[in-house]
Amino acid sequence: MTPIVKVFMPPKDILLPALEDVLYSGMVGEGQHVYSFEEKFKSIFGIENGFAVSSGTAALHIALILAGVETGDEVITTSMTAEPTNTSILQAGGIPVFADVDTKSGCLDADSIVEMVTDRTKAILVVHYAGYLVDIPLLKSKLTSKFQRNITIIEDCAHALGATIDGSAVGTFGDYGIFSFQAIKHMTTVDGGFLVVKDLEQNRKAKKLRWFGMEKGVERTTLDLDVLGYKYNMNNVTGRLGQLQLEYAQNNIKLHKCNALFYNNNLSNIPGLEVVKQEKRLEPSYWLYTLLCDDSEDVIQKLKNIDVAASKLHRPNHYHSLFSKYKRDKMVNLENFYKRLVHLPCGWWVNEETRDLIVETLKRG
Repeated sequence: MTPIVKVFMPPKDILLPALEDVLYSGMVGEGQHVYSFEEKFKSIFGIENGFAVSSGTAALHIALILAGVETGDEVITTSMTAEPTNTSILQAGGIPVFADVDTKSGCLDADSIVEMVTDRTKAILVVHYAGYLVDIPLLKSKLTSKFQRNITIIEDCAHALGATIDGSAVGTFGDYGIFSFQAIKHMTTVDGGFLVVKDLEQNRKAKKLRWFGMEKGVERTTLDLDVLGYKYNMNNVTGRLGQLQLEYAQNNIKLHKCNALFYNNNLSNIPGLEVVKQEKRLEPSYWLYTLLCDDSEDVIQKLKNIDVAASKLHRPNHYHSLFSKYKRDKMVNLENFYKRLVHLPCGWWVNEETRDLIVETLKRG
């Protein structure tokens, strides 16, 4: 069956010798391979400042702490996301405030975000869901025109590696941005993440937070522990893997985009189906392809019949007991979006024959 997500690894003859060198080097923890990966990642994706960490969730938790989120602070967020987006808010002591989504893309709606802002709002956590994009410049404009204070914006780009807004990389528009290299993302380091930090003065604290509150390179018997940190560092093994993955990441992302554009062009005029197209200045990276259907379960079953996996993949977070008390009555767009949602596989593993079969199957109705 053609899977909806799939792990990519470099060829064995390239990958295994490189990993063997690291494994028997005597230095498998955080070290130069991590720092080399950081520099290469920033260079390729147009990021000025940031750090590799153990997961996208770790990056998000650090971002919330750096944003000053403490017990009782409100963080405007989305329920249409993977659960760690919002468990991280709880972990930091914050209160998730669910704004509604755009009924087409499933991404947060800027007007709904503005409506949710209160005096207790500490940050806005924007998820570029499935690789589709929230228009951050538009959101900033709406916030500036209505409020007399700056509100921290955190971009969750776990699904959106390689996506751009006005030609610039996502993750660079907010005060913080996070990426995920978990197993099934656009690129993987088995597990890992990246934290983008706009304020260079926070670099020292960010590095402390990823390593128990201590500074790397400082003699342990002389340093002073003055901040509560975590075991959030990346190690040399995943750092070396990340360096190799970056040789293939851009091409794989291009294949995601190519397949998505094929779907856009060939599924547009089928009764009962609707494709999601964003403004030209917003270029998604299509971790998953989002299709809106009058009968989502029927579409999922028809694709299953031809050995193609399709699903809704995520569950709105407010459906979980953990988040049920944060549910709002007015999330009409989200409910409509989720009812119609089907994600199709569109990654590097979907060849022309498979995507043609998907289109022909859906055309038959």
